[in-house]
Amino acid sequence: MKGEYDASDAILSLHAGAGGTEAQDWTQMLFRMYTRYAEKKGYSLRVLDALEGDAVGYKSVTFEVSGDNAYGYLKAEKGVHRLVRISPFDSAARRHTSFAALEVSPVIERDNDIVIRDEDLRVDTYRSSGAGGQHVNKTESAIRLTHIPTGVVAACQNERSQIQNRETAMKMLLSKLVELREREIAEKASAIKGELKRIEWGSQIRSYVFEPYTLVKDHRTNFETGDVYAVMDGNLDGFITDYLRKS
Repeated sequence: MKGEYDASDAILSLHAGAGGTEAQDWTQMLFRMYTRYAEKKGYSLRVLDALEGDAVGYKSVTFEVSGDNAYGYLKAEKGVHRLVRISPFDSAARRHTSFAALEVSPVIERDNDIVIRDEDLRVDTYRSSGAGGQHVNKTESAIRLTHIPTGVVAACQNERSQIQNRETAMKMLLSKLVELREREIAEKASAIKGELKRIEWGSQIRSYVFEPYTLVKDHRTNFETGDVYAVMDGNLDGFITDYLRKS
């Protein structure tokens, strides 16, 4: 845990890939997995924004994980996660492959090197769709911020007022811009070193196989286990520790 932001809290955003209901259900399964992981580590978790699926699950969900070295550990999880199983939504009981992407950013309250100008922001307001009672559903209190120069988006709908949602969204946006800067620095360093294999932002990092056998395998480190149900219950330490030791 020697990274500049390793001791920070973390903001995680899960996004369902192509595949409709199956992918949205997979996104919810991953959200549950990280919720269980946070519980095991003694971390607190707070949902910041969620877009529910058409029938089940989530199209996207963003949440903050707070605790010692939360970002230092969870940064190992960013990338694309792949599910292989017999779909419960397929009447023919066929095997399906689904994908969900995870973004991980450190929670940054302030960074003197990054200035977010008002003219670089597009601000959209909309009605909250999640839980929160009549207030959040009747007023356009949800906020979506788009940083025009980079295309980075941050949204929040789970606070009680538009002002609170904007403050939280600004914090999320700053965190994402810091992560983007750090990633660009790392990619330049890799190019300078002449490394043949680089872990790209959108790369598939891990597969979770439920059928015809059970296996969870990390494609970066080759760490694997046959107990897929334990992994889905938050037992991620083996994967995270192995990745951090080798990275």
